[in-house]
Amino acid sequence: MTRDELKEYIAGHLEGKLKPLDSGKFNPLFEVIESDLLTVAQVLRDDENLKFDFLSCISGIDTGERFEIIYSLTSLAKNHRLELKVVLSRENPEVESVQGIWPAANWYEREIWELYGFDIKNHGNLTRFLLADDWDQGYPLRKDWDAPDFVRFPELER
Repeated sequence: MTRDELKEYIAGHLEGKLKPLDSGKFNPLFEVIESDLLTVAQVLRDDENLKFDFLSCISGIDTGERFEIIYSLTSLAKNHRLELKVVLSRENPEVESVQGIWPAANWYEREIWELYGFDIKNHGNLTRFLLADDWDQGYPLRKDWDAPDFVRFPELER
């Protein structure tokens, strides 16, 4: 299946659940509403023509105005890739865990919870593994994070 055929197939089978985005990247990118994430993920994994059986990465993003999560998916069987974007509010960033669909999500979701403070609902094991167990200085990957001893270098700011 070509890239364009993949985009068309997914858009047709998940109409109303996602929106194709033009990112300029080769791999297709779709925006998914948080409430539809698990349904979309399940279809992408189980559809015989897609078989997105490998979650290669989950990335948190703080744009300054909102939070986003990008899920990078690969089909080893069909040799294609795509990315899903979920936009979260700054006031209450939460998303359902996809660990039940792709077990590899465990560590990625814990990292996003720990460093961004996103609530990963129904994860089951949100424990720290990067920061100290008693960490209480906020979320280091948020743009508004300012630890008391953190030194900024103005000459490096954009």
